[in-house]
Amino acid sequence: MEKISDVKLVEKLVEARGAVVEQLRNVIVGQQEVIDQLLISLFAKGHCLIVGVPGLAKTLIVSTISQILNLEFSRIQFTPDLMPSDITGTEVIQENISTGERSFKFIKGPVFANIILADEINRTPPKTQSALLQAMQEYKVTVAGQTYPLPNPFFVLATQNPIEQEGTYPLPEAQLDRFFFQINIDYPTQENEKEIIRKTTGMHLSETKSMLTSHEILTLQEIVRKVPVSDYVVDYVVKLVSETRPKTSSLDFVKKWLNWGASPRASQNFILAGKSKAVLEGRYTVSVEDIKAVAYSVLRHRLILNYTAEAEGITTEEIIKKLLENVKPE
Repeated sequence: MEKISDVKLVEKLVEARGAVVEQLRNVIVGQQEVIDQLLISLFAKGHCLIVGVPGLAKTLIVSTISQILNLEFSRIQFTPDLMPSDITGTEVIQENISTGERSFKFIKGPVFANIILADEINRTPPKTQSALLQAMQEYKVTVAGQTYPLPNPFFVLATQNPIEQEGTYPLPEAQLDRFFFQINIDYPTQENEKEIIRKTTGMHLSETKSMLTSHEILTLQEIVRKVPVSDYVVDYVVKLVSETRPKTSSLDFVKKWLNWGASPRASQNFILAGKSKAVLEGRYTVSVEDIKAVAYSVLRHRLILNYTAEAEGITTEEIIKKLLENVKPE
């Protein structure tokens, strides 16, 4: 089979993005920015934390994307009594009828799918949270000394409800840092809400078609990594991330309001997200504007506010806005 050039593959990705978005619009009303951020992270091989109140179609968006991309979808509802084996799978004793011999057989858990929706991840204890986070980091699961590789592509979308905090186990900062993006979902506009009601309360339900195979997605993920990035953009990313760290920042508001800034993983995610965004829009280089466009999703879960910021009602969104205004590329 003749190898398709990288340029042709980029054109295919742009075409696929348009088709995927068109398909999603048949089912999802509004939420364009959320959809764009999810696609950027998918093709950059990053996991997402989605924060939003119940009823904003978080589950519907994820399950619809999995259908359109022809990927196996698995939903795990996190509860306080959920055990690590409920996610990864467990070994059961199996008896051979003819010989009477007994042996262990591994039954795979719901984590063995391409797209995992970890619903309300902060409702389960840290031991169970860490079972999923190991899978996210290493793309494999270890049970009883045996290691099992996870399917490829592997994409975790964890949700959190920002309202209820009672009976929850907030993710530690080190675990939050493993998420590529934090995507916030807000209420729809009145016009969008009208359309949601029309679409979901009648007899006709929209259908979706599969657009890409898992093999094509893996190929396109490789293309994203090949996109060149200039030193000018890399320097801007390093400067932007460095300025979030109170000990080394030259910005007074950072020293005043932040306890901790972003790690080098944030810098890596900025570059990968910039590459993915550029390719999805049919461009072959990353610009400073691409970096600015993903700044909120990359940084909002990595900036740790201090008591002064909380007392003054300062949010991470406001700090990121001020960072983008004050840090200029050189």
